[in-house]
Amino acid sequence: MLFIRSALFYLGYFISLFIIGLMSLPLLLMPKKIAAPVILLWSRFVVFWLKICCGIHYHINGNINQLPSPCVVIANHQSPWETIFLQLYLYPLTTVLKQELLHIPFFGWGLRILNPIAINRSHPVQALKQIKKISVERLQKGDRVLIFPEGTRQPVGQLGNFARSGADIAKTADVPIVVIAQDAGNYWHNKKFLKTPGTIQLTIREPFTVNAENTKEVMQDIQAWIQTTLS
Repeated sequence: MLFIRSALFYLGYFISLFIIGLMSLPLLLMPKKIAAPVILLWSRFVVFWLKICCGIHYHINGNINQLPSPCVVIANHQSPWETIFLQLYLYPLTTVLKQELLHIPFFGWGLRILNPIAINRSHPVQALKQIKKISVERLQKGDRVLIFPEGTRQPVGQLGNFARSGADIAKTADVPIVVIAQDAGNYWHNKKFLKTPGTIQLTIREPFTVNAENTKEVMQDIQAWIQTTLS
């Protein structure tokens, strides 16, 4: 039964991705404020379709509709779900992602409209400078910026090393940090076909500003909070 439900989800997922990908081509010529809401319809569909086909719901602990903007959003990374969900509910949001994703047919076309910060991970020093520079520019324009400090998806029950760039950016731009802990990997498993029914728990920490000189300690505190919240 799980196989059938997961197969049905992916059928709708890829058909809708094909459709939104084709729509993206003319949308690339339009202003972002017109094109982006159309692309976010796909994100809304995926969240809805996941619930219908796979029985995966979500519960938010905290008020996601009253988060400050601009701010730096720092979240743990387990699955594709949090990228799709946070882009939808925290828009206008700038996401940091690997450059290769923009070259994927259909999917990458839609991503370009959302104007993410696309980095070349084979040049980490240059990529870090790029992230900081563009993130501060987007924050000054009023956008939120989403940072996954682990850099890549981690297995459920584990947290990777937290880079300090998120705290550095928030301090430089003088904006608050919003920390999010979520366990989507328990249900939308990374690199696995089958989906497990259940309720994703997404917990939002109260926004705070970076006053400490040592941003590494700030990230250690964030990592500890996420670890405790997920335990």
